[in-house]
Amino acid sequence: MVYYLSSMTPRPRTIDDAAILEAAGRIISRHGPAKFTLADIGAEVGLSAAALVRRFGSKRGLMLALARSARDSVDACFDLVRASHTSPLAALLAAATEMTRYVSSPEEMSNHLAFLQTDLSDPDFYAVMLENSRRIVDGYRRLLDEAVAARELVPCDTPRLARAVDAVAGGSLIGWAVHRKGTAESYVRYDLETLLEPYRPAKAESPASRRSSRAGSTREARRRSSR
Repeated sequence: MVYYLSSMTPRPRTIDDAAILEAAGRIISRHGPAKFTLADIGAEVGLSAAALVRRFGSKRGLMLALARSARDSVDACFDLVRASHTSPLAALLAAATEMTRYVSSPEEMSNHLAFLQTDLSDPDFYAVMLENSRRIVDGYRRLLDEAVAARELVPCDTPRLARAVDAVAGGSLIGWAVHRKGTAESYVRYDLETLLEPYRPAKAESPASRRSSRAGSTREARRRSSR
């Protein structure tokens, strides 16, 4: 009996873990962490709930694997975004609005916030979330350093500004779910551009612009004196 078990060839996995976790992200976004079942994910990828238990141990184990996968992909995501943009500032805005790709409605935002409750209350999830957050802020800092070097931003305290970018990106996404104006991406991008505007280099005023400004000031002075 021992010989028989040791000589068995394991059944090959036709669906890899990455595909399962990607499906899990979609399902949790739709239903929330409390309401989804392993059967929901199994139906999405063509596996039984029992097969998922064998791979991940439990629903909690699958959720924790999803959190770890997100953490481990942070650096690769930043590299991909940077490679897709010639401008480091444009890459920063793309990276900081990346989360909006996974939120198409306020209800989905609510489900992501429900997952955040697990991140904050469960020690295992919290450790993963903390490292994930640190990697994201560090990614923002690197892009800000590049933007300063490229003179897209004035010299500034980039570690401090990276924290602000992280705070605005997350907070603005919640703001979009509350106010529901436009798309999540446009809403978050607007707030990020507002944050970064004071750090952009001042543009030199052209002679034509100066003449137009002086003419406007003269007209305004005449209008006031005629009152």
